Amino acid sequence: MATVLQAAKREDRRGSRLNKIRKQGGVPGVIYGKSFGNEPVTVDEIVFIKTLRKQGKTGVFKLDIDGKQTDVMIYDLQYDRIKNEIIHVDFYAVDMKSKMSADVPVHIVGDSVGVKNGGVLQHAVYELSVEALPADLPEAIDVDVSKLDVNDSVQVKDLKAGAKFEFNNDPEEVIVSILPPTEEPEEPAAGGDSGNQEPELVGSDEAGNEDNNQE
Repeated sequence: MATVLQAAKREDRRGSRLNKIRKQGGVPGVIYGKSFGNEPVTVDEIVFIKTLRKQGKTGVFKLDIDGKQTDVMIYDLQYDRIKNEIIHVDFYAVDMKSKMSADVPVHIVGDSVGVKNGGVLQHAVYELSVEALPADLPEAIDVDVSKLDVNDSVQVKDLKAGAKFEFNNDPEEVIVSILPPTEEPEEPAAGGDSGNQEPELVGSDEAGNEDNNQE
């Protein structure tokens, strides 16, 4: 049975109103998409967190807005770490029949032989861009490092794409490597995290419709 998250339309975007929504246990958000337009909404925080844990970032579920259901994904979250609360969420209305690109987290699996021998594991890429129908997007990409020795690495081309999805990244891009004991891992390049890029319909140049900073 498909997961359904209840939402309500909201008209008042003033900061005072948004703070009131949060104090009452709600999360203000917006849903947008190529054919959907742009609709500010509110969801219950506890129910939303349960949905996020169940579906993950690339999972597709139904958002019920006052009785009308729309297939959506969670595009972006704004989180206040000081208050330990979600302050805003973006939902992306998806076309289940059209391929799209989305960023999928990389999970390192196994204990490297090289690390056991004193090497240093460098995790360079934390997300990979994947193209597929919305229902076929993987929740995560597992990268097994158990056989990697010192000076070994895993590139995008070393991974096997799924039967229903393909990678968009450069095939030569290094995801993880085992450095010699004398070397230290480099910090990821600034701007290297692509997690905030909007999912795009394949063949579409349309961007998102709302700047959340207005809220």
